[in-house]
Amino acid sequence: MRSLIPVVLTVALTAGLTACQSAYYAAWEKVGVEKRDILVDRVEDARDSQQEAEQQFTSALEEFSALLQFNGGELEEAYNTLNDKYEASKQAADDVTQRIDKIESVAEALFDEWETELEQYSNASLKRSSQQKLSETRLKYNKMIRAMRRVESSMQPVLATLQDNVLFLKHNLNASAVGALQGELGTIEKNVKSLLKDMQAAISQSNAFIAEMAG
Repeated sequence: MRSLIPVVLTVALTAGLTACQSAYYAAWEKVGVEKRDILVDRVEDARDSQQEAEQQFTSALEEFSALLQFNGGELEEAYNTLNDKYEASKQAADDVTQRIDKIESVAEALFDEWETELEQYSNASLKRSSQQKLSETRLKYNKMIRAMRRVESSMQPVLATLQDNVLFLKHNLNASAVGALQGELGTIEKNVKSLLKDMQAAISQSNAFIAEMAG
């Protein structure tokens, strides 16, 4: 019996969350805001958060590169700046993940509703047209969300490398420690370059999806 408790709690929490989300969407619909409108808004938010993350990661790379050029001066100050850039990049990455999760939540609700309403048609031609539109929209959505999740994955190697270097410097604030990190620049540059490429692809997919939903 005890082993069933976590399952029951999970089901209850899921049901409660679903009910809250349904109430949330219903409240918006009462003032004329449909799920598709919320979806578009959330895609725009995710796109903007990726653009912000792009700037943060680029800035972190620049700061790391500048640190490796250290030639006298206040090393602790340089370390603190790099640590700030790392923390900002980590926060930007977390924000991207949260934005993507919110997109998936409303998209699931929208597509479920669309599927259900297909059965309410009495006109076969209109039903086929709506079914085709649903299939096309879902296809474009899946392509976009995969691109966004790819960005999410691409951020992790950069964050991991930055964290390693920040931790290393934290306990070795001297010129020789900076020298030991020289070989890390190539890895970070490669990972950031790959990340920025994925970001541009995801942003492009987002813009295409927004245009499709608005059309």
